[in-house]
Amino acid sequence: MTTEHPNSPQGYKTPVGILGVGHFVPEEILTNAELAKFVDTTDEWIVSRTGIRARRRATPEQATSDLAIEAGRRALEASGTRAEDIDLIIVATMTPDCPMPATSSIVQYKLGAARAAGFDLNIACSGFVYALITGAQFVASGTFRRVLVIGADCMTRLMNWKDRSTCVLFGDGAGAVVLGPVAAGYGIVGIHAGVNGAGGPSLTVNAGGSRLPSWSVGLDPADFYLKMEGPEVFRFAVSVMGEAALKALDNGGLTPEQVALFIPHQANARIIEASRKRLNLPPARVFSNVENYGNTSCGSVPLALSEALEQNRIQDGDLIVLVGFGGGLSWASAAIRWGGLQDS
Repeated sequence: MTTEHPNSPQGYKTPVGILGVGHFVPEEILTNAELAKFVDTTDEWIVSRTGIRARRRATPEQATSDLAIEAGRRALEASGTRAEDIDLIIVATMTPDCPMPATSSIVQYKLGAARAAGFDLNIACSGFVYALITGAQFVASGTFRRVLVIGADCMTRLMNWKDRSTCVLFGDGAGAVVLGPVAAGYGIVGIHAGVNGAGGPSLTVNAGGSRLPSWSVGLDPADFYLKMEGPEVFRFAVSVMGEAALKALDNGGLTPEQVALFIPHQANARIIEASRKRLNLPPARVFSNVENYGNTSCGSVPLALSEALEQNRIQDGDLIVLVGFGGGLSWASAAIRWGGLQDS
């Protein structure tokens, strides 16, 4: 007899895993050198503090749903799943196309997933891992069999291009996974999530909601842009990312020594390095693409997961750990035993 940890998904009625992954980024590459033409910064300043060398920027005609749809389409293809067989679509985003309808509704229609339910989830950069955990519950309970989870953001739409402390950090992108039943012992084997609401004011977009609607008298246009207390967010991220990974592992009865690949939120190379040291992992067991894309918020973790698979960094049976952190202040993590795919 084995004793299950209280927060472990090992007690799921149905083991839940990732059946296919896809990602999409806009074509425009905005390098540090190009940013330096209109922002008071340099390539050396950005790289030394963040590790970022470039980011992608959506065209004026592209919205978050456009990125999400293409990433979702690629994940469906990779999983061998037809759009009409999807039961639920969850879109994690903090930059929806509009307040209403939900971006998931737009994605559902344009993908042709006519029988799928859908909703959006917003917990900032932690969003994709939260959505992954949420979607897994529907499959585990037997409520749904196929769930499409998408993380997508057009973060450049929230940038004040005169504020070098934020505009150099973010880019646009999307990633998606199809969740479904897998063989026993595979799939999501440990999860963890949390919020520290006291830290919420350190990472905000203040205007555009019910507190400060667009028609508010005397509204500062800068309140529509993302604002960040950099040192406070950095300290939070350094402390929480490694700990979140450890808790997901512990909740699955696992240890860092068993991890084949750690895929953290791609916000800052220094934060990634700090979490690597906390887990005592060699560099070869940590995936990073932050230098090419910057922080794509909800798109960050699935985009990195997709590229890791393309580079053959993940094999069947590998234990991987995903971690997101962001506004709220929030965090979420998932330990996954890769593989165990079954016939549909």
